Amino acid sequence: MAEPVNTPWPCEVPLARVDRGEVALRLEPDADQRKAIAKQLGLVRLEEFSAEVYLSSWMDGAEVSGRLRARVIQICSVSADDFEESIDARFTVHVIPADSEHAPAEEGGELGLDPEADDPPDVLEGEVIDVSGYVLEHLALELDPFPRKPGAVFENPLPSAEISPFAALKAFKTKGETD
Repeated sequence: MAEPVNTPWPCEVPLARVDRGEVALRLEPDADQRKAIAKQLGLVRLEEFSAEVYLSSWMDGAEVSGRLRARVIQICSVSADDFEESIDARFTVHVIPADSEHAPAEEGGELGLDPEADDPPDVLEGEVIDVSGYVLEHLALELDPFPRKPGAVFENPLPSAEISPFAALKAFKTKGETD
């Protein structure tokens, strides 16, 4: 594999460039870009975020594979405390151009590929691969939708003696009333 080249964020690569050989990229958003990404993903902060991505020719499209690393600050869904989590994940996605023989023929059509495949290829809207978009998508997939700080335990509040929408009405009864 080629040594990744530092590339500005966001990054798009023309499909034709991948046809000419493997493309190796190193993506690392700056502080302002990380702040915008954190807001988009509902994070408190995105302390660190980088990815090494390799694009290679696949069928009449491309294979986008790589490794992303991040250090995120999230809010615990149990205690509401901020906590830090490290992410180190690999990903692979296949993309094909819209005019590919393997793309769906019409809206709702079937891909001309193995239906047993785990993940069908993405169909590009143009001739450009949004590399940073795929990296960001896979970071989002790695985030727990209900993050829990290590050691945080949910304690169910003690139930009141009577749980009923009418329980509060009983307090309004006068002393002389009976059931």
